[in-house]
Amino acid sequence: MLVLIGSLVACGGAAPPPSAPEPAEADEAAPAAASGGEAAEDGDGKKEEDAAADASRQIPTTCEQKGDVCVPPAAFVKRLCSGFYPDVALSLFAKGSPFTRGYLTRDTEAWNASGGSSSNDKLLFDEEVLILYHRAPDTGGMVVSGAGGGYDVLRWDGTCASLMTEEVRQHVPPKPKFAPIPWKSLDEKTREAFQADEKVGKIVAERRKECKGATMGAVSAKCEKVDKQMGAALIEYVRGGGALPAPGPLK
Repeated sequence: MLVLIGSLVACGGAAPPPSAPEPAEADEAAPAAASGGEAAEDGDGKKEEDAAADASRQIPTTCEQKGDVCVPPAAFVKRLCSGFYPDVALSLFAKGSPFTRGYLTRDTEAWNASGGSSSNDKLLFDEEVLILYHRAPDTGGMVVSGAGGGYDVLRWDGTCASLMTEEVRQHVPPKPKFAPIPWKSLDEKTREAFQADEKVGKIVAERRKECKGATMGAVSAKCEKVDKQMGAALIEYVRGGGALPAPGPLK
């Protein structure tokens, strides 16, 4: 009798083994866990893309050494040359900026391989440009002697241009030339900073008086003369370290 009771107590106190999940439940749980992991990965990837896009909009103050040139980040260059940013050009050309300058070896038609805006004005012999990117030669995988590729460059007017390697050199000429700064396209704060300088402000006022707002078409000889003087004064101000407001990020 005691043996029987003990057996009954032992049987009653044992915990039942856990039941295995039904196959359908297991199949439903696995995709849910997988989709949760994929969503997390997608979220991380989106954050990285957003961070990279934001970084490409910021105006660089340091350069990356690529062979014998020091250039801005490639993602920034791509965005820069897809638009038109004359204020940013002044910042990149400012005195003390680390980016490599180049000078034209001959007159060259302006075209932009990046697809952005380009100037109607030719690049002139001895014109100063900022080297943005070195394009490797397209030789189809073959080793071709003398194939040097080319450069994407920035002009003082804020437009980009694409040049062959032999069209630009780093030797500084005695009297460099400069693409004219597009005064009316500059941000109002930038123009105010220029005009706050005594020398530049005087020439800007004289130009306004002589040209009466016009710079193209039928303008007087004196208007043309003072317009060139103003352009030279703007370049001299920037190259001499004149203060200008920092441009905002690219679009």
